[in-house]
Amino acid sequence: MELDCDVLVVGAGCGGVAAAQSAARLGQTVILTESTDWIGGQLTAQAVPPDEHPWVEHTGVTATYRQMRDAVREAYRRTRPLTPAARSAAHLNPGEAWVSNLAAEPTVVHGVLHDMLQPMLSLGQVRLLTRHEPISADVTFDRIDAVTFTDTRDGETVRITARYVLDATEEGDLLPLTGAEHVLGAESTAETGEPHALAGPADPHDQQAITWCVALELRPGEDHTIDRPEEYSFWRDYRASHWPGPQLGWVTEEPETGKPLKRPLFGAPGERDLWTFRRIRYGQHVSPAVPDITLVNWPQIDYWLSPITGVPAAERTAGLERARQLTLSFVHWLQTEAPRPDGGVGYPMLRPRGDVLGTADGLAAAPYIREARRIRAEFTVLEQHVGVEARPGATSAETFGDSVGVGCYRIDLHPSTSGRGYLDIATYPFQIPLGALVPVRLENLVAAGKSLGVTHITNGCYRLHPVEWNVGEAAGALAAFSIKRGVPPRAVRSKPELCAEFQATLTDLGVQLQWPDDIRVQTR
Repeated sequence: MELDCDVLVVGAGCGGVAAAQSAARLGQTVILTESTDWIGGQLTAQAVPPDEHPWVEHTGVTATYRQMRDAVREAYRRTRPLTPAARSAAHLNPGEAWVSNLAAEPTVVHGVLHDMLQPMLSLGQVRLLTRHEPISADVTFDRIDAVTFTDTRDGETVRITARYVLDATEEGDLLPLTGAEHVLGAESTAETGEPHALAGPADPHDQQAITWCVALELRPGEDHTIDRPEEYSFWRDYRASHWPGPQLGWVTEEPETGKPLKRPLFGAPGERDLWTFRRIRYGQHVSPAVPDITLVNWPQIDYWLSPITGVPAAERTAGLERARQLTLSFVHWLQTEAPRPDGGVGYPMLRPRGDVLGTADGLAAAPYIREARRIRAEFTVLEQHVGVEARPGATSAETFGDSVGVGCYRIDLHPSTSGRGYLDIATYPFQIPLGALVPVRLENLVAAGKSLGVTHITNGCYRLHPVEWNVGEAAGALAAFSIKRGVPPRAVRSKPELCAEFQATLTDLGVQLQWPDDIRVQTR
């Protein structure tokens, strides 16, 4: 089958959904593809409540991201028997999680994202193809002519031609297919000058841990113990050299200091325990009350034994299965062997809840992948541009004259596949430079997600939900603007009058380009 559009967006995660919306709002026809059944990426299929900065309720996100957040809250008010207090809460947090102001069930968020796209889908401005994986690309000199996909349900292929192609995939899948110059894994200090980059040579296989999340419901008095997983013995006995305790245990690592950290599963009210960390349903918000559900994205299920990006297919498949086995093993350990404060062991009342994730086994539909291939960009964001420690004497992040948005999060790197522990350091609220979306050579490829021009280090603060959304929204708008003006994206960046005009377009769309002066450093 052959299809054609103005803008092809590959990957329907946070960035892809935002890119499709902005390109369509600016008058372009869009085909949006996704390799899974779900749109939303981190928010839905990967089952990660949004990691956001502390000012999110009043500044620092795009208008459409705020619209999504508001719509999630309204969906709960409209469809759930909330208590009067919960219903009237201006900043309703369905799970009352302490890591996120908006911890909600992924099925609800998925419905909201579909509702946001529905007007464009109904009018034919956007066409959505799920379960479609990119398998090849036709490239002539410095332009992508078409991308071919396979439908993973029936093996049928579709070739899509487009004037602009946006990579919003979770792992930068288009970059090797199109021959785009790109980076994978960790750079060296010799290359980037970043204080926390590798002291030795760059290592493409040095990648952040992935996590296969799981939803658990608290059902006191019941026994929901799952079958013993195949690799349970391995994971019960496994202990990494950089980790302060067994993988299946209560002792983890404090990200900021590397010191041992032990959080209780259930703490006193107000205590930062594991259960409320990413809780997505707080039963007391509902009348009559119902059991809590939490989303397990805890250090104990970070999988770091092997990379899964840029490796042979068999190695990738094995790594993904081991990540699933780790999560299942942790659930079984929680239910059967986890030490309790009363001297007993096990919490058999913890029930996997796949229905809130759209799965049968309680595990997320897809793994949470923190790090992608990254384009060699016209401009690469370094630690020296955003990190507090790397900017001695500064009081803010680097100012980018070509800003296409803002973001803020600490540089948060999980343990790596090379055996390194956490890296978690402060940043200033930062901007997203247009140059980071534009590859060094290809004329009609734009980065629309985690594949933008950042490093292994700065990926740690540019990979989060609202930043990825903003990158995608700017990328979709950039493709539409370039089509309307008949100029490539690099010309938009290099010509001050075009750059200013494009930034005005973004402002009209509700994209914030700079931070208020009174907002300073990202803290926990």
